[in-house]
Amino acid sequence: MTTQTRSTTKLIFGAALAGATLLTAGCAGRNNGPRDTAYVARDVESLYGEAKRRLDNGQAQLAAALFDEVERQHPYSPWARRAQLMSSFSYYVAKDYNKAIQASQRFLQIHPGNKDAPYAFYLIALSYYEQISDVQRDQKITDQALTALEEINRRFPSTDYAADARLKIDLVRDHLAGKEMEIGRHYERSGQWIAAQIRFQNVVDTYQTTSHAPEALYRLTETSLALGVPDEAVKYAAVLGANYPGTDWYEKAYDLVQDHASGVSPS
Repeated sequence: MTTQTRSTTKLIFGAALAGATLLTAGCAGRNNGPRDTAYVARDVESLYGEAKRRLDNGQAQLAAALFDEVERQHPYSPWARRAQLMSSFSYYVAKDYNKAIQASQRFLQIHPGNKDAPYAFYLIALSYYEQISDVQRDQKITDQALTALEEINRRFPSTDYAADARLKIDLVRDHLAGKEMEIGRHYERSGQWIAAQIRFQNVVDTYQTTSHAPEALYRLTETSLALGVPDEAVKYAAVLGANYPGTDWYEKAYDLVQDHASGVSPS
C-alpha cells in the first residue's frame, strides 16, 4: 500500500476512535524484550497508554501484544473493546497480516453491531490486499482480497471505507484478469488452443471492464484462426473493433483477419 493510502488509513482510524483518553505508563522501558509483555498487573489506562505509546514510537508488534494484554487483564473494561481493534491495527502496521485478520474477525464475532465494525472489515480487506502477489503466483489471496473488499462495499456503501474499497476492487479485478491472460498466453505458446481460449474468454466475460479485455479479444481472434474457425476469428475482431477502435490490438486483429480470413463473414 502507498504511503498516502497508509496515512489515510491512520487518519480514518484516528477518527473512528476519537475521544479516547490515552495515558502513558512510566513503568516500562524502551526494551523490546519479553519483560515488556510479561504479565504484570497494571491499571487499564496505564497499560493501554503504554501500548499506544509503543505504537506511536514505531514498535507496532510490541504494541499489539500490549493491547492484547489490556484485554487479558481487563476483559470487562470498556477499554477491552477498543484494545481489540487497536491490536488488529497494530498487527497490520507491523505487516503481520494473518494476526491482523484474526484479531479483526474476533472483534466482529464479539461486537458485530459495533460502530467500529466497518473499520474491522476494512482492516481485514487491507490485510489481504497488501499480500497480493504478482501474476506468476497463485491468486488465492487476491480472490480473498476481492471478496473482502466487495463485502465492505455491500455492507457499508456510503462510507469512506467503501469508496476506497471500490477503487481497490478495480485494481484487484485487473490483477485477476492479468493472471488469466498470463495462463492463456502460456497455453497458446504451447499450442493448447482450446485451453487458451477458455482463459481469454473468461477475461472477456468476467473482466470486460479491465485493461486486459482488448488483448483477450485479439488472442481469441488468433486462437480461432489456429483452430480453423475463421468466422469466429472475424467475429472477435469485429467486437474488438466496435469496442476498442484505434487500438494497437484492433490494428493487429484487422491485419490478421485480412491475411487469413479475407471475405469471411462472422458466425
